[in-house]
Amino acid sequence: MSQITTQPIPQGQYLPAIRHNDIVYTSGMTPRKSGKLKYFGKIKTTSPTEIYCDAVQLATKNALLSLQACLDKNEKISIILQLTVYLNAEQGFEKHSKIADYASALLIKELGNNSIGSRAAIGVATLPSDALVEIALVGAVKKL
Repeated sequence: MSQITTQPIPQGQYLPAIRHNDIVYTSGMTPRKSGKLKYFGKIKTTSPTEIYCDAVQLATKNALLSLQACLDKNEKISIILQLTVYLNAEQGFEKHSKIADYASALLIKELGNNSIGSRAAIGVATLPSDALVEIALVGAVKKL
C-alpha cells in the first residue's frame, strides 16, 4: 500500500476490522486520511465517473489496510469474498458498477487477478459525515 500506512481512525465505537477464524470483516470505510474526510457530497448524474476514482480508491485502501492489520506475519488475503460499495448518489444516478470498478481495480492491483469474489454497488440517500463513498470488505485468510 503506497500512501496509507496506518489503520483508519474509527469515527464511532467500533473496530476497523474483526477476524473470526480465517475470515476478516471490515467496518464500512470512507475516504479519510488521518481521520479527516477528504471526499464528500453527492455523486452527480452529470459528472464523469473518473472524478470519483480517488475517493473510491482511498476508501478501498482504508478497508484493505484494516483487513490486513488482522493478519499474522505468515498470512495473506487469499480472496476478497465480498466487496460492498455504497455510493452517496443523487437520485437518477445509474453508473454504480462503473464507479465500483475503481475499487475492484485497486484490489486486483494489490492482491492479483481473481482476487474478488462477489460485489455489490449500492446507491444510498446519505452516508456518515456526507461521505461520497463507503467500502466494506470480507476477506479470506490463508497461510503462506
